[in-house]
Amino acid sequence: MEIDLGEEPEIAAVPVPERSTIVRADLNLTLSGGILSSEKRFVEEARQLAEMEGEETPWVPFMSYWPTYGVMSAPQRKWYMYWRTEVRQGRFPDTDLSYLFVHIYELINGIGWQEPQSGYNQLKELWINYRERLPQLDVYMQEWIIDFGLVHKLNMPISEMVDLASGYLPMEVLDMELQRLLNNHRSEISLKLLQRYYDYDITLSKFYRDGGKDVLEQYIPRVMSLVDSYLLRTREAGISDQFELRNKERTMERMLFRKAVYDDSIYGKSVQLTYIPIGEHTDFVQFVTRIFRCTENKCRELLGFRGRLRGKTLEPELAHVIERYLDKAFAAEHAPAAEQPMIRIDAEKLVSLQEESEYVRRALMIEEEPVCEDGDSEANVLTPSSVHETEDLKRAKHTKASNEQEPFVEVHINPSEEQVGTEPLTLQWEAASSDLDEEWVHFSGMLSPQHVQAIHALLGGNPDAELMRVAERHGTMPALLLDEINDLAMESIGDLLVEDDRLVSEYMNVFEQVKR
Repeated sequence: MEIDLGEEPEIAAVPVPERSTIVRADLNLTLSGGILSSEKRFVEEARQLAEMEGEETPWVPFMSYWPTYGVMSAPQRKWYMYWRTEVRQGRFPDTDLSYLFVHIYELINGIGWQEPQSGYNQLKELWINYRERLPQLDVYMQEWIIDFGLVHKLNMPISEMVDLASGYLPMEVLDMELQRLLNNHRSEISLKLLQRYYDYDITLSKFYRDGGKDVLEQYIPRVMSLVDSYLLRTREAGISDQFELRNKERTMERMLFRKAVYDDSIYGKSVQLTYIPIGEHTDFVQFVTRIFRCTENKCRELLGFRGRLRGKTLEPELAHVIERYLDKAFAAEHAPAAEQPMIRIDAEKLVSLQEESEYVRRALMIEEEPVCEDGDSEANVLTPSSVHETEDLKRAKHTKASNEQEPFVEVHINPSEEQVGTEPLTLQWEAASSDLDEEWVHFSGMLSPQHVQAIHALLGGNPDAELMRVAERHGTMPALLLDEINDLAMESIGDLLVEDDRLVSEYMNVFEQVKR
């Protein structure tokens, strides 16, 4: 008998079913005569169990590659219902990742909330409270929570998600957020967001690891805002316009809730995103990397850290602007705080002074004397208000004598200064400045009355004395007022307005248009 080994026998291929088509025989649910997919079956069962609460029960381990109710044992299901009840009441006991996934699947399929914002908040709370105990959660939640917000068109704070995910959100989502911030909120651009756009890993820097991280997180957003404002002012084109980013939009279909038990018949399989692929723009990446390198090198210098980063440097004009700002900012932050005198008010003496002052006031009040028709005044006629003159004068003399015996510190309050009605509450511009840049209009709207009065003082003939009076009137110090004005200026126009207790000369052409 001969056996031919030259040909392999044909074997019928047995296809491996997709996970979404696997059906447990003991949990078959049907809809319109057909067997439900595992996702639809999960949603149907979740709706039935949505209001169920569980009593305290012993914890039972649960690990499943594809966790659903159907693969839970009876003790596991009891624990899950108890744990979910606790979570809904704001308590987050330890549990296994698979239990957590089942609850997340419920929320993304629209179960367990009435308003989308409530579902979003629950997902965020789960992530925040379990991410340290279950680090694997980050990989999934940074995608799913973004999908949830996109599906329900929530005005969710992407920057908050950037912080939670340490910047590792989907690149197209980061591009959308960075474009939004570059257009309207430059001072909110965080280092965690920008670090995805640098052409090297900044976390490997020794300076970053040895304490420089906090300094860079503080100053990088301010520097980005400063550079963008400077470019707008000097070249009439901000960072976005420098690289013509607005002309490179792209549209994509983003698949929803990948790797989750999700019934795509509820919200669809995908959502359309329109964004600008900023991270793919080489010139932009090099530009922001050079800004970061310039900033870090200056921070190293100011903090006495040895060594400097090498590589292509920023153009000298922009580098000078950044270094000048950091010099001023570091000097202001590390300047020794002036010791403020402690003021104590004796409440009893204050009441006594008020009473004595009232006696004197009444003693000096004499109504205007009536005038006769022939023009002669009746000088010797006592008016009703002067009846108590003798008694009040005695009290006044007694007050004076007692004050001479016991010295005290007087606090003079000028009502006319407290109730200033002649100065505007906001900066008002002349008609000729109606075409004022939007950033200056925004700046003027952020100022408090004391800041407006401080600016008027700086524009006056005797700025030091006038500024001191404004500070005393509002119970503060001149230096604090000027620091507050500079902070507001950084947020709005991206530069400091006050240097050496005077308005910066390059902005005087703007302040010349202020009504005084």
